[in-house]
Amino acid sequence: MSAQHPAGPVDPVTPLDGNVLAGRLGALFAVEVTTLVVVCGACGASGALAEAVVELDDEAAIVRCRACTHTLFTVLGDDEAPVLRPASLASIAAPAPKP
Repeated sequence: MSAQHPAGPVDPVTPLDGNVLAGRLGALFAVEVTTLVVVCGACGASGALAEAVVELDDEAAIVRCRACTHTLFTVLGDDEAPVLRPASLASIAAPAPKP
């Protein structure tokens, strides 16, 4: 006797390409980026990107958690062609809408 899910067979997921993310990611980055909420994967602290500690030189911007100093992510390159390299970044989210 085989066990079956009470709701019946589960529909398989249809794989799509990355274009389906345009709306969701567009909404995430359509806000003022300094207001994005970042969460540190090392200590769990969260806050606006503007509150993070940034070490800047000609080649990179290292973004660190203000609470524990772990590197959240690094931005390489310049304003024309930046590359984001995640490190201890657990999540990044748009700020909650103001009432």
